[in-house]
Amino acid sequence: MNQTHPGQRKSWSWSKNRAVFLDRDGVIIKEKGFVFEPDDVVLVDAAAEAIIRMSSMGLKIVVLTNQSGIGRGLFNEESYKKVLRRMVQLLEKSGARLDGVYHCPHAPWEGCDCRKPKPGLALKAAKDLGISLSRSFVVGDKRSDMELARAIGSKGILVRTGYGLRTEMEGNPVWDAVANSIVGAVEVIQKWVEGEKDGA
Repeated sequence: MNQTHPGQRKSWSWSKNRAVFLDRDGVIIKEKGFVFEPDDVVLVDAAAEAIIRMSSMGLKIVVLTNQSGIGRGLFNEESYKKVLRRMVQLLEKSGARLDGVYHCPHAPWEGCDCRKPKPGLALKAAKDLGISLSRSFVVGDKRSDMELARAIGSKGILVRTGYGLRTEMEGNPVWDAVANSIVGAVEVIQKWVEGEKDGA
């Protein structure tokens, strides 16, 4: 488990200590299975713009990603870091910045506490960045992302990019909302937050 802090921003008072926890593959970058080459990193359409909008709302932007390819021996930490640097470069080229990136390097059978849906990554991010988990949001394309949201008391938004449509079709929803992509997820979050402000 580790973290990267490419940037910090001042939060509005109503969104102080709140975050959006984003899955990486299928949400920010296009799902291609195990991604371990920088040239394979392709941003989901308008992902950078969506992150900029969430940042403008005063929300911390934190990526939580399972990277079992490391534990399976398919690639190593250095390859993961190269992919991360490429993703950050592409985002920053469009003006989008992240507050933190945390990954679980373990294979599913290793029984760690950081592989989603277990809360280890989110708990570490909350401690490092002063995040209120119960006032935050999780955006992902897999059931494990949405089960994480429940585990930490956050609201979960399933996106239909990546494996999201397949996850939605499986039924037995464990999410609070569904959106076509990270762009739609921003719209949902904005409505929720503005509703809270109006009701204050």
